Amino acid sequence: MAKASANPAAPVVLVCGDDDFTVKQRAKVLYDQWCGELGGMDHEIVDAVAANTGDALGRLNKLRAALDTLPFFGGAKAVWFRDCNFLGEDRTASSAAVTAALTEFAEMLKGFKWDGVRLLISAGKPDKRRSFYKTLEKLGTVESFVALSADDKEWAGRAETEVLRLVRAAGKDISDDALGELVMRVGPNLRALASETEKLLLYVGDRAEVALTDVRTLTTRQKLAQAFALGEALGDRDLGKLMRVLDQELWEIRTGVDKKKSEIGLLYGLISKVRGMLMLKDLANTGVLKPVRDYNAFKTQMDHVSRSAGEGMPDDKRFNPLAGHPFVVFKTFNQSANYELPELVRAMDLLLGANVKLVSSGLDDAMVLQQALVDIVGLKPRRTVR
Repeated sequence: MAKASANPAAPVVLVCGDDDFTVKQRAKVLYDQWCGELGGMDHEIVDAVAANTGDALGRLNKLRAALDTLPFFGGAKAVWFRDCNFLGEDRTASSAAVTAALTEFAEMLKGFKWDGVRLLISAGKPDKRRSFYKTLEKLGTVESFVALSADDKEWAGRAETEVLRLVRAAGKDISDDALGELVMRVGPNLRALASETEKLLLYVGDRAEVALTDVRTLTTRQKLAQAFALGEALGDRDLGKLMRVLDQELWEIRTGVDKKKSEIGLLYGLISKVRGMLMLKDLANTGVLKPVRDYNAFKTQMDHVSRSAGEGMPDDKRFNPLAGHPFVVFKTFNQSANYELPELVRAMDLLLGANVKLVSSGLDDAMVLQQALVDIVGLKPRRTVR
C-alpha cells in the first residue's frame, strides 16, 4: 500500500519503494495525468537508470537540463525522472561523488522557481537518511509502496484487491473461489498476478466471469504455491502424488536448487498442515464449523465464527485455524474430511517421532520422511473430499 507524506499540492512527487511493479504503474498514471492537465507537447522523460557513478552523474545533469529548459511554445511542463536506481544504499548510491551531486541537486531544488514546472521521480527503495530524500519530503509528496510479502498476514487481501481492480477494469467479474485459487497459486507477487490475470481475461473471451475451472486450467503454480504442494498432497491423502512431490523436494535440497529448503523445514511444513487439519476437524466435530461445498458459504460461516469466538482463539497465527486466508482454510477444512480425528492425532505423533529421528539419529533423512508419510496416509485408496 502507498504511504504518502508532505504537501500533496506541491509540484514535486517521489514515487518509490521495493514494490517495483506498483511504483512503475503509479508513476505512469501520475505522469499521464499531469500531461493531460498541463497540455502541450514539451513534457520530458529522463531515463534515470545508472550502471555506475558516471552514469548517475550524467543522469542528474540531464535532469537539471530538463528542468531548466522552458517549453518551446510557453505554458507548463512535466518532467519524469524515471526508474532512478541510485537513491538507496547500493554501491553507486553510496559513492562520494553521487552523494555530493544529490546533495547539490537538493539545494538547487530548494531555490527552484516551480512556476509551470512539475517534477516526478520514480525510484526503488530510497535511503531515508539522505538529505536528498528529506528535501523531496519537505518540498513535495512522497508515495512509498512496500512489496507484498508472505510474512505479512494481510498480503492475500491486498493481492485480491489488485486482481479485482484489474478484472473489473476489463468489464468482467471473477468468482470468489476462482479469486482465492488464483491468489494462492501465484502468491505475493503483483507483477505475476497482473500477468496471470491478463491471461485469464484473454482466455475467457466474451464470458462475463472468470471461473474456478479457468484458473485451474490456465494458471501455473508459482514458487510460493509450490512450497505448499507437499502439504496439499498430504491433505488430499494421495500417496502417489505425495511421494512424487517429496522426491522433487528432496532433489532440490540435495542439488542445492533452493538453498533455503531443508529436510527439517519440509517436516515442519507437514506438522503445520496436520495441525491445521486437526484443529479444523475438531471445530467440525463440535459443530462450530459446518461442512459446505460452496466457498462463499464457508467464508460467511468463517467470518461469523471468527467474530463470535475470536476471543477464544489463540493470538499466534500458527495455532489459530481461522487466522489464515479463507480459501486456504476452506481447502484445509475439506481435506480434514479425508482423515478421522484419531488418525490426525496419530499423524502428529508420527511426525514428532520423525523430528526426533532427523535431529538425533543417523538414519537417512529421505527414508525417515517417506516412512512417516506412508504410515500417515496408508495404502488405502484416496477418499473423496467433501
